[in-house]
Amino acid sequence: MSFPKTQSEWRTALDALPSTPEKIPAFFFGHGSPMLIARQVTNSPMPSATGPEGDLAKFLRDFGPALRAKYKPKGIVVFSAHWETTGVRHVTDYGDRNPLLMDYFGFEPYYYQQTFESKGDRALAERVVQLYKESDQEAKLSGVRENRGWDGRTSPPRPGPGFDHGVFVPFKLMFGDKVDDVPIVQVSIESSGDPEQNWAVGKAVSKLREEGILVLAGGLTVHNLRDPKQFSEKAASPNVMMFDQAITVAASRSQLDERKQSLFDLVKHDGFAQAHPSAEHFVPLYVAAGAGEDGGVQVISAIYSAPTIAFGI
Repeated sequence: MSFPKTQSEWRTALDALPSTPEKIPAFFFGHGSPMLIARQVTNSPMPSATGPEGDLAKFLRDFGPALRAKYKPKGIVVFSAHWETTGVRHVTDYGDRNPLLMDYFGFEPYYYQQTFESKGDRALAERVVQLYKESDQEAKLSGVRENRGWDGRTSPPRPGPGFDHGVFVPFKLMFGDKVDDVPIVQVSIESSGDPEQNWAVGKAVSKLREEGILVLAGGLTVHNLRDPKQFSEKAASPNVMMFDQAITVAASRSQLDERKQSLFDLVKHDGFAQAHPSAEHFVPLYVAAGAGEDGGVQVISAIYSAPTIAFGI
């Protein structure tokens, strides 16, 4: 099977997405790292391909405008690898200004001066909580007074609320430094790392897609900070390379039962443990697949370690 890897190919794939604001697909996307907004190439363990002039940054700059044009979303609900909770989904309720949680440490001041302005929406947040309760899953609102992680703007880091870098960094490239016309709400993923539980996390909010809401789940298909060479397509081990390729093949299976089983089986792949010492960057794939299980699938880009896949076409 052949999947889009170059800019011309992924632009063709984006153009081919059906314009269906009445039922918006759910998307898994590679959210990258703070290196996406670096002002110059650095000595990061991430390869230059994941920097500001790399393929992922170029793709995200194409991806966001295409989503806005195709679906004209009334709101965005986003899941990130960087917000895990156990048993209870936390849903941001930040009001007119979504704060940022700069959950990275030891970076130069430039990275802590970044901005991304957006607003929340109480009605949308409450709708998300309602859908979880209807699916017999616990959920609660999380306001600006509730700490959800550690912020690296101070030394030592301080706890705080806000969108983590798995949201605001890619969104800066996708939508610009300010989004004032579409509310954004973030929801936590399930910390167990269990594929079936995270599939259910996505499935519970699938009705939002028929209510004009864009559902996005950000992660990475390779994330091993202990072995940085795995981030490079040229240097990664054969098992990790085969694992990354197996993901797009599994996601592309046309029959739901086969697709679901193939995606669940990925955690048993010989390359999984080397690609993911922990599962949090991988399981957002299941969130997106669950949210869009009732339709076709299209691989929009097959960028190594950071593909984008549309579920529910």
